[in-house]
Amino acid sequence: METLKGYIDHISYQNEENGYTVMTIVTTAGTETCVGMAKGFGAGETVELDGEYVEHNVYGKQLKFSAIRSVPPSDRISMIRYLGSGAIKGLGETLATRIVERFGDDTFRVMEEEPERLAEVKGISMRMAQEITDQLVARRDQRGALLFLQQFGITQALAEKIFKIYGQEIYTLIKNNPYRLAEDVPAVGFKRADAIAVKAGIPKDSEYRIRCALLYELGVLAQEGHCYFPSEALCGRVAEMLALDEELVREQLPAMAIDHRLTLKRGADGERVYMNRYYKAEQYCAGKLLELRDAYEGGGVAGEERIGRLEEELGIELDELQREALRLSLSSAVLVISGGPGTGKTTIINGILRLLEEEGSSFALAAPTGRAAKRMQETCGYEAKTLHRLLELGVDSGEGEGFHYGRDEDEPLEADCIIVDEMSMVDIHLLRALLAAVPRGCRLILVGDVDQLPSVGPGQVLKDIMESGAFPVVRLKKIFRQAGESHIVEYAHRINEGKELDLSVKYEDFFLLEKDSSELICHYIVQLISDVLPRKLGLHGEDIQVLTPMRKGALGVESLNPVLQERLNPPSPEKAEYRFGEVVFREGDKVMQIKNDYQMEWEIRGKSGIVVENGEGIFNGDVGVVHEINSYLKLMEVEFDEGRFVYYPFQALDELELAYAVTIHKSQGSEYPLVILPLLSGPRMLMSRNLLYTAVTRARQCVILLGSGRTVQQMIGNSHVQQRYTSLRERICEADVSIQAEDG
Repeated sequence: METLKGYIDHISYQNEENGYTVMTIVTTAGTETCVGMAKGFGAGETVELDGEYVEHNVYGKQLKFSAIRSVPPSDRISMIRYLGSGAIKGLGETLATRIVERFGDDTFRVMEEEPERLAEVKGISMRMAQEITDQLVARRDQRGALLFLQQFGITQALAEKIFKIYGQEIYTLIKNNPYRLAEDVPAVGFKRADAIAVKAGIPKDSEYRIRCALLYELGVLAQEGHCYFPSEALCGRVAEMLALDEELVREQLPAMAIDHRLTLKRGADGERVYMNRYYKAEQYCAGKLLELRDAYEGGGVAGEERIGRLEEELGIELDELQREALRLSLSSAVLVISGGPGTGKTTIINGILRLLEEEGSSFALAAPTGRAAKRMQETCGYEAKTLHRLLELGVDSGEGEGFHYGRDEDEPLEADCIIVDEMSMVDIHLLRALLAAVPRGCRLILVGDVDQLPSVGPGQVLKDIMESGAFPVVRLKKIFRQAGESHIVEYAHRINEGKELDLSVKYEDFFLLEKDSSELICHYIVQLISDVLPRKLGLHGEDIQVLTPMRKGALGVESLNPVLQERLNPPSPEKAEYRFGEVVFREGDKVMQIKNDYQMEWEIRGKSGIVVENGEGIFNGDVGVVHEINSYLKLMEVEFDEGRFVYYPFQALDELELAYAVTIHKSQGSEYPLVILPLLSGPRMLMSRNLLYTAVTRARQCVILLGSGRTVQQMIGNSHVQQRYTSLRERICEADVSIQAEDG
C-alpha cells in the first residue's frame, strides 16, 4: 500500500453518479495521475491518498487509490492555492492571498474559530466573513459525512442525498437506528438499510429492524395487489425473512398501530394489517361513492321512445341489457357497466353521450392509460384523457418526491357526468384521486371488463364496487353479430366460460402453431415478425406485440427482448446506442416505463418542434420509442403515446426496459393489431384462465399462439385467481345504511 500526499492540480474526469475520478496530484517529487472515488474534492485541495500503482495500457502508470483524506495545507502557497481555487464561493486568488498574508499559518484556525476576524482583511465585510466560514465548515462536514457513509457500502450519489436530508445527525442515526433511512430516503429500501445496520452493529432482534421489515413486507404485498394482509401470515413471512421468532415480530404490531405506523382491523379472516394509506383510501372511496349516490337528485329518463330513436340514429338494435344501461345512465349517480369484447360497451358509451348532449349535460371521458384514452377518443369522437391528465397531476414544490392533483375537493372537475373506461386497471390510489375530484351531483359511469386481470397496483376496485350491491350494475353478455364474426371475440368468450378451443383449425385471425421447444418458438417469433407477417399481412414491428406470461425463463421478456431487438432494430452506424447495465438501448427501440414517476417531465410539440403543452408524470406500463440518444448531454429522448416527449438522464434509465415483448400484466389497457403468445409451460398459479383471456382480448385483428395446445387447454381449465386481500366492498357495506337495513 502506497501513501501519496500533494494537492489536486486538476480533475480530468469525474462520474457524477458514483464519484469515480481521474485527477492529477502535484507532490514534492512531481505530478501523479490518480484514479478512484473522490466525489466532493476539487482543484487546489491538499489530500492524502492510499493505494497501489497500476500500469494502464493507454495512460501508463497510475495510482489507483482506495482511500482519500483532506489534510490542511502545510504552507502558505498551498493555503492560497486552495482558498483561491474557487472551492469557496466569493474568494478569488487576490482575497485568498490577503487572508493568508494577514493570518499566516493560523489562517484555518481563525476561519473556523474566529470567523469575524476575516473582516480585518480589506475587501471582506462581516457578512462575507461569516459566509466564507460557513462554506468552509459545510464542505468539511459534508466530506466527513460522505467518507463516513462510504464505509457502509453507500455510493457517493446516495451519500449526498442522505447528507442533504440529515446533515450532521447522520452519525447518531447510523449508530442508533439506520432503518430510518428506508423510511425517509426513497433510494434506500429495507435490504440496504439492513446491510448498513449489520455493519453498524445493530442487534438482529432490534425493534427498529422488525418494524422496518413489517412495513417493507407490506409494501411488497401492496405491489402484489393487496391492500391488507392477515397478521398471522404477515408475521410468519417477516419472521422467516429476519430469521427471528414469530412472537417477536407479532409483539411489534400493537405499538406500531398506536404510533400510527399501520392500522389493525378485525375481519372475517382474523386480524388484518393495513398500511395506513390503503386503509384510509378504501375508507374514503367507500364514503365518497355513497355520498355521490345519496346526494344525487335524479336526472332525465331515457324512455322506450327515446331509445328507439337512438337505435335509428346509431343504426343498431340494442338488447335488453343495453337498454337497461342507457336507462340507468340518466337516473343513477354511480353506474357500473361490465362486459367482455364484442358485447357493445363502446356502443353504450356512444349512446350515453348522445343522451347527455340531448339533455344539455357536460361530460368528461377518461381512461387509465394513454393508449386506452386514445382508443376511447377514436371510437367515441370526443376528447378523452388519461385519468392523470384529467386530474391535472403535478409535482409538489421543493426537493421532495411528492405529487398532487390539481383537481380535488377544493377544485373539482367541471362536468355533469364522468365516464371512465378500462376500470379494471384502476387501483385504489387512482380511484381515491378520481373520487376526490368528482363534485356532488355529478354522475359517474364506470366501464370495464371485470373478468380481466385486476390492476397492477393495490386493490380490485371494479370487482369490489360491483359486489358491494350498493350501486346499479349492468353486465353485458350478448356478442353482437358483427363482433361474432371475429374468432378472437368468440374464442375470448369461450376461454372466459372455461370451454375448450378447437385449435386444429387455423383461422385467419386466430390459430396455433404447435412447437415443442422454447428454442423453436423463439426462432418462429423472429421469423414471423421480421419476414412472414410483413410480407403476407403488411404488418410491421409497431403493429405486432409479443405477450408472455413471464419475465424469467427462455420465453420470458428478459430473454426474448434482446433477441427481438437484434433482428428488428439491429446495430447501425446511423443509430446511437447506450449500454445501461445489461441492457443496450438503441435509437428506434420500443421501450416501456416500469415504475410510476410522478416527477418526470414531458412535453407535446406542435409544428417546428414548438412546445404546445407540458406536464409531469410517466407511469408504469407506458410504451414509447427511443427518439434520440445524446452521449454528450447524457440524455435519451423517448416519445410516448399522445406525442409526449421525455428526456431521460442516463442515470434514470433503470425506469425503462425494452418492450418488443412485454408481460400480459403490463399489456392491460392496450390493444394491438396482432398479438403473438408464446405458451409452452409455467407455474400453475400463473398459467390461468384470466391471464389467457386478458392476452387474447388485447388483439384487434389476429392472435397467434406459439407453443403447446395442451398448455392452452390447461390454462382454460385453470380458473384459479390469486386472492387479493382488499376490503373496499366491506367498507362500502359497513357505511351503507340501506344495505344494513336490508340485512337487519
